[in-house]
Amino acid sequence: MKFKGLMLAAAAATAATGASAADLPVAPEPVDYVRVCDVYGTGFFYLPGTETCLKIGGRVRTELRFFDFDNEGGSAWDADADVSTGFRARGYFNFDSRTQTEFGLLRTYVDIFATADSGRGDAFSLDKAFIQWGGLTAGRAGSRYDFFTGMNWGSVLNMGFADDGTTNQFSYTAAFGNGFSATVSLEDGLNRRAGILTSAGAQGGFGVTDLDGGHKYPDLVANLRVDQGWGSAQIMGALHHVYVNSAAGSALTADSELGWAIGGGVQFKLPMISSGTSLGFQASYSDGAANYAAASNARTADAVVNAAGTSIATTKSWAIGGGISHAWTSTVKSGLTASYIDRDHGFTVQDSTEWNVQGNVVWSPVRGLDIGAELEYSTVDWNNPVAGGTTFRDDGQLVGVFRIQRTF
Repeated sequence: MKFKGLMLAAAAATAATGASAADLPVAPEPVDYVRVCDVYGTGFFYLPGTETCLKIGGRVRTELRFFDFDNEGGSAWDADADVSTGFRARGYFNFDSRTQTEFGLLRTYVDIFATADSGRGDAFSLDKAFIQWGGLTAGRAGSRYDFFTGMNWGSVLNMGFADDGTTNQFSYTAAFGNGFSATVSLEDGLNRRAGILTSAGAQGGFGVTDLDGGHKYPDLVANLRVDQGWGSAQIMGALHHVYVNSAAGSALTADSELGWAIGGGVQFKLPMISSGTSLGFQASYSDGAANYAAASNARTADAVVNAAGTSIATTKSWAIGGGISHAWTSTVKSGLTASYIDRDHGFTVQDSTEWNVQGNVVWSPVRGLDIGAELEYSTVDWNNPVAGGTTFRDDGQLVGVFRIQRTF
């Protein structure tokens, strides 16, 4: 009886196993789920299966612009062909990856945007693309000369500070502790070229072809900086090769020159007024490196060659400016920026002085959404007569911008 019972049980178990093996639950394969990475701030997550943190962000910007250019008495509203209003749509995409290594933080950053302006079609731009490893930065990033670039929100005109754009570079930053650091950078010299002109030609040479030669040496840029609770400050300098293309004319024998620039700036946080209030200033001087001193709305040059083509005079430029940003409430803020630029070109090319002022009001009803307006005015006074005449020329530009912007 016992034997018979055991045989029946074994047969039943064998039949059940063979009949339902395919229906039994199977243990799932291990899966790497996305985890939040809060080491570098909000928005980062771990790439599955790695220790790399990634943040994906972007921005959408829409603008309506109003233009009024007053050039020698003219206006953007005078002639039928003048452009008086325009639209802009722009979309940004950025990717920020960070990984801790035994040599320090390894970071890559990419920022790309596409722009559609009235009457100009679509354009794509690589704004930033760089690798950071320890103190090394390699790729396209902000120049190590730039510091304070104004309190503007949606600037259309240049506000008279050193260019706040990006440039290709290899730079190294050494941190000394307590917020102090020093940076040395090799940067693309073509990015800051203002041109080499000849004093022969219409309007003091501003209508003739530039005499720049090929790009021989990168610019050398360095700064000393401090960042602390009260704000930040920086002193900076740059060397820029002014290279004459001797093949541009048979009589052109002018030598190349070494241009240079030096500047300094400071920014103060003013929490005693409001948590969003700050004040900043910057001054810069250049000799043969005009675009390091200031980004101008007037035609300028790094140097001027005389009419005979035998001598070169470097352009002397200096600029000073400042601005204040103030938060009126938790959702309303405004900024005001003003600057002054002086250019001395040498020989008979016109010198110029320039004033710039800019103000804005921005309302942020919800996090990441900005709605506001900005008004900018720039005026250029030409100090020398035009093309051998006795008339002095003043150029003015007025731009208004209404913007809606969403950042995520």
